[in-house]
Amino acid sequence: MKLIIDEELCTACKQCMQVCIRDNIVVEDFAIETGSNCFECGHCMAICKSGAITLKSYEGKEDRIVDYNPRELPLEYDDLLQFLKQRRSMRWFKNKKIDKETFEKLFEGAYYSPSAQNEQDVEFVVLDEKLDEFMELVYDIIKVQEDEFFRIKEFGEYLRDNSTKDFHPLLWEGKQLILTFSTDKTSAVIANTRLELLAYSLSLGGFYSLFILKADEIDHDKLMEFFPDIDKDKHMYSTFIIGYPKKRFRRTIPHKDIKVNYY
Repeated sequence: MKLIIDEELCTACKQCMQVCIRDNIVVEDFAIETGSNCFECGHCMAICKSGAITLKSYEGKEDRIVDYNPRELPLEYDDLLQFLKQRRSMRWFKNKKIDKETFEKLFEGAYYSPSAQNEQDVEFVVLDEKLDEFMELVYDIIKVQEDEFFRIKEFGEYLRDNSTKDFHPLLWEGKQLILTFSTDKTSAVIANTRLELLAYSLSLGGFYSLFILKADEIDHDKLMEFFPDIDKDKHMYSTFIIGYPKKRFRRTIPHKDIKVNYY
């Protein structure tokens, strides 16, 4: 049993039963958990008008519970759309690193991110002091494809003699990197996307690197030797170079039309 139900607070309104996707709650005189089918999505807890339900696994985290008016959103559609319009990939950064307090603000977005089966198994790594060491490992793994991708070959040349390059072929001017690990790719991508949007709200910027992701695709086991504290069943599904932008863009650019099919 995974729920704590206060019988005295429960008003038997049946809202919790109606939102439970596992049919784990029935309501008679008060709500009752029927078995162990709960996967701790928290819908029952979030909808209860009297605060009669809590999840056992979240005891001690009462400071994370925030009430809000579901009929009042903190921003309008046009505001959010304009925010998305202004988002651009950033590769030119100031010589200023992001501090731990600011990183913690970013991870708040990931904290409230949904995950497959509510597993919440997404983990992040911030690479800073060990970034160069990590990038050497990445090249050691992905160099098998340098004949296929010029950028990888350029990356190798940079590591051997970076005095001949104006910028890092994969990091550009970035000095910090966020890696996202999970057993589920979608969970990792959603979590990092939320983190990224918060980054722009804090005047930060960055870009994703598909070349760094190749290290996991080519030799996952070798890559994970660098991260002994992370479950080896988790994969690196997102690599986001982040920093304080040196450049600021002034307008949107046209995009190719997206295809939408209605059936």
